[in-house]
Amino acid sequence: MTIQWYPGHMAKAKREISERLKIIDIVLEIRDSRIPRASGNPDLAALIGGKTRIVVLNKADLADPVATEGWRAALSRDEALTVEADSRSVAGLRQVRAEASAAAARLSERLAARGRRPRPARMLVVGVPNVGKSTIINRLAQRGAARTADRPGVTRGQQWVTVGKSLELLDTPGLLWPRFDDPEVGIKLAVTSAIDDRLTDVEELCNWLIDFLMRRYPLELSSYCGLDSLPSTPGELIDRIGRLRGCLQSGDRVDSRRAAEVILRDFRDGKIGRISLEHPGDLQ
Repeated sequence: MTIQWYPGHMAKAKREISERLKIIDIVLEIRDSRIPRASGNPDLAALIGGKTRIVVLNKADLADPVATEGWRAALSRDEALTVEADSRSVAGLRQVRAEASAAAARLSERLAARGRRPRPARMLVVGVPNVGKSTIINRLAQRGAARTADRPGVTRGQQWVTVGKSLELLDTPGLLWPRFDDPEVGIKLAVTSAIDDRLTDVEELCNWLIDFLMRRYPLELSSYCGLDSLPSTPGELIDRIGRLRGCLQSGDRVDSRRAAEVILRDFRDGKIGRISLEHPGDLQ
């Protein structure tokens, strides 16, 4: 299955971000803890140049904690300061606030040295669709400043959010890139709902996910299904789950699409367990 999605509003957003970067001091990149590589925009490094960059591994409560810690260490070493966050709480965001405050202090010193009045530091918040950017912003701002929803594409325009006297955040639409060179990148983004299900084949997505879980997380999958042993193929297991969950159509046949939708929803909600679709060791 090949998935490519780069609608016109994303191309426009990329142009606008490139223009806005002239006045930005810090870039806050939000990634999905379950897919830290696949949710990292390969165009971003060239766009931001040498600006201060912080990577937030969001939705850490849904990911394998061992894998997430490995990613946090690897990305902090190779790319940028990296912290974990659960977008439903303030845990992990204190370090973001501390780094933003330090950047604001450095900015004030530079402006004072030039004889200019201090201003708030400006932080650009970027990430793939539905990764939790607006929720993170609301947690940082401690109010409902940015619209949120559990589907991609809610934020369609850029908006400034003031955080105290020393920081301004620029929320941006979820941004992908024109082409996924690795087909699995598109699949992982779709499985974690960065790409709208209406643009994909949910049955193929579910088959890919179940195959992955059978290989990498068989115990969690067995517990989720309530089975002592797993069938030999993803298709058989999807059929078993569909029957257990009442996804039936006429003739007592399993409605495979409904079963796929149920399984994907349960994965996204963390009901199968804390699962990471990428592990640092996979790159070695």
